[in-house]
Amino acid sequence: MDTIITPKRIELPPGAVLKLLGDWQDYQVLSQQLGDRSSPRIKYRRGEILLMAPLPEHGRDASLLALIVIALLDHLNRIYDSFTPITMSLPEISGIEPDYCFYVENWRAVVGKKRIDWESDPPPDLVIEIDVTSYTDINDFLPYRVPEVWILKSHQLLIYRLQAESYVLTESSYFPNVREIVQQCLEIAAERTTSEAIRWLKKFLHKH
Repeated sequence: MDTIITPKRIELPPGAVLKLLGDWQDYQVLSQQLGDRSSPRIKYRRGEILLMAPLPEHGRDASLLALIVIALLDHLNRIYDSFTPITMSLPEISGIEPDYCFYVENWRAVVGKKRIDWESDPPPDLVIEIDVTSYTDINDFLPYRVPEVWILKSHQLLIYRLQAESYVLTESSYFPNVREIVQQCLEIAAERTTSEAIRWLKKFLHKH
């Protein structure tokens, strides 16, 4: 598949990342053109627009990580709300599309909402991103002040938490030893299936 960017058509081959110079208005035009399509993904940073066509492993790993978080939250009997796909945007500043986001501490703020105002509503407490093509930058989440961000890169889970004005690599505020759990689930899913990985996790949590 060739890369095609025209006023009527946007096509990228799987795994491709395209960086364009553009302003907020250009980003809005492209976003409207893409509509509800899941591919390509689109991101806006000041002065540039990024387009990325996910590979199949992107969606599989995103689904697996979200199911892991759901199993862990359910085990802890936590109330939460989750969203995917979702577009986070701050006019003239940023536009991003994380793979999954979870409201845990602030679930009451988004209950029943059809739209979230990123300038006044609280950000998600936890965001998940799968980075297969070096499309993700942890600082993309800084304008929204997301407290915790998980980035799966090269089959390794990187956990970032917001401290003051920057992100630092650390442990999850919700789940101790979650990196080991995710690694085990990734290995099971790769050798067998996502469903078997989640079944293993639920049995593991029940025993512990």
